[in-house]
Amino acid sequence: MKRFITMFALLVAVSFTAPHAEAKKFGGSKSLGKSFKTAPAQKQQPQQTDTISKQNPTASAGKKGLMGGLLGGLLAGGLLAAFFGGAFEGIQFMDILIFGLIAFLIFKFLKGMRKAKPTAMGHQQAYAGDSPQAQHRQQADAFTGAATAQPEYRSTDSDVPFNLPPGFDMNAFLQGAREHYRTLQGAWNHNELETIREYVSPALFEDLKAERNKLDGEQHTEVMYVDAELVRADYNADTAHLSVKFAGRYKDSHEGVEEDISDIWHLERDLSAPNAPWLIVGIQA
Repeated sequence: MKRFITMFALLVAVSFTAPHAEAKKFGGSKSLGKSFKTAPAQKQQPQQTDTISKQNPTASAGKKGLMGGLLGGLLAGGLLAAFFGGAFEGIQFMDILIFGLIAFLIFKFLKGMRKAKPTAMGHQQAYAGDSPQAQHRQQADAFTGAATAQPEYRSTDSDVPFNLPPGFDMNAFLQGAREHYRTLQGAWNHNELETIREYVSPALFEDLKAERNKLDGEQHTEVMYVDAELVRADYNADTAHLSVKFAGRYKDSHEGVEEDISDIWHLERDLSAPNAPWLIVGIQA
């Protein structure tokens, strides 16, 4: 019995004194700096105002072409039937004109078939993916801050604003956020405080510096995968505010730990200064 109690006490002591791998994540798995209420966003469904004929302007043209083809086919079929039935035993000048009309209709039909093929391929290529020139233009717009067409979003919580700043490219921003998450975790592992300083506000940097000083030496937290979602957005004449929720998984091979990622970063940007960067002003763990 005494041996059991001793072993139990030892396990409890080790569990409280051993460093937890979660503390080795960027920010020490603590809520630091500013904090805001957040909520997921949903895409607003556009109102359906166009009629079916307006949505597909080629529908009526297709019907006309179909009717024309049917009438032409019936006309040609009737003439051929008359020809093979012996109605044209004595070929006259009018018969030659009728044969010419049949040939003209066949030529128009075959020409229409040839035109239809490249048109269909053109639509297929357009929907299969953008050209390299278009992709390069989209990337340039994302990095220069050019306004791009964005679907409208609203928060699922009426108390949480979701007003995107003018010219904001959500897809490019979230892609950059995922990359920055990995960059900052690497800087946290290697105690590269100057790198971290570039991404955060001065007040948050002091909090992060104090947390990192609690860890000894190099850390080994590896981000396995991470995704990002915008959960708050607002702006005024001077400042833009964004909140990004990260979800994924990380591991520490040295500690033999694997845990979920569930963090929210609150960012701000000074709109009164040209080309001002987005800075992290708060972390919610």
